[in-house]
Amino acid sequence: MRFWCSTIEEPWTWQFRAYPGIWAVVLLMSLPYLIAVKRRRDRGAEDPDQARRTRFYIAGVLAFWIATDWPLGLLGASYLASAHMAQFMIYTMVAAPLMLLGIPEWMARQMLGKLRIYRLVTRVSKPLFAGLVFNGLLLFTHAPWTVDALRSNQWGSFAMDMVWLAMGFLLWAPIVSPLPEMTSAAPPAKVVYVFLAAGVVPMVPAGFLTFAPFPLYSTYELAPRFYGLAATTDQQIAGLIMKIGGIPVVWGTMLALMVVWMRPAEFSAGSVVFTGEPATEEGPVAGPTTTEVSST
Repeated sequence: MRFWCSTIEEPWTWQFRAYPGIWAVVLLMSLPYLIAVKRRRDRGAEDPDQARRTRFYIAGVLAFWIATDWPLGLLGASYLASAHMAQFMIYTMVAAPLMLLGIPEWMARQMLGKLRIYRLVTRVSKPLFAGLVFNGLLLFTHAPWTVDALRSNQWGSFAMDMVWLAMGFLLWAPIVSPLPEMTSAAPPAKVVYVFLAAGVVPMVPAGFLTFAPFPLYSTYELAPRFYGLAATTDQQIAGLIMKIGGIPVVWGTMLALMVVWMRPAEFSAGSVVFTGEPATEEGPVAGPTTTEVSST
């Protein structure tokens, strides 16, 4: 029994295969979150938005599970470049942003404080840095050598899937991070960031995969054929998935940001709002505190 989906050289069948490592990771993602939410609720710290956040987070974990486990995970690791690309799109465009939307601010601050990585996370979440790193890793993890080397064994395949999920967190942190200081850029800047980082740059490798006249990945070229689908055709489908798969998410996000930008600001007449954050060595320990000073 294998713990993670990786390359096998057997003809494809629909016989179920168990991957307990994937189940363990899903539980590690879910149980601590649910326990922390329950403990906070038991202490009387009610949050009217927590039920909605929990649904977002669990939906993100389920998306990760679907993309990683049998059958899609095995198809992506052993048989089809198109399934491999579908996994990437689910991780970065569905699972990661949903999980970020589901993490409350207090939980994010606790995690970053305990791990002492608050400063690191705030730095890498800057739009320019996040966009460059995301697209650099996109090119690296889709290079033929990387795919063929990592997909051939369980630990390499596990590492690739985790890197993809981390890339999704990095990509969306400047937009939907639970920490307000990481999403402080103006909506027009966020629109430009999403358009370039998630919409334009990925078109380059997507076009290369779509129009390449020969298979680029030995893993999928030499794999037993999946219902007779040719390796070159499969690769072209992978390129199309990368090219158009993220369009609804990217353009939907841009539209939402434009709506926020065009909404008139609502300020109370004769009042000024100041925002401050009590800080520690690893960053703010609580959500922003607001003091309103009325004019006289």
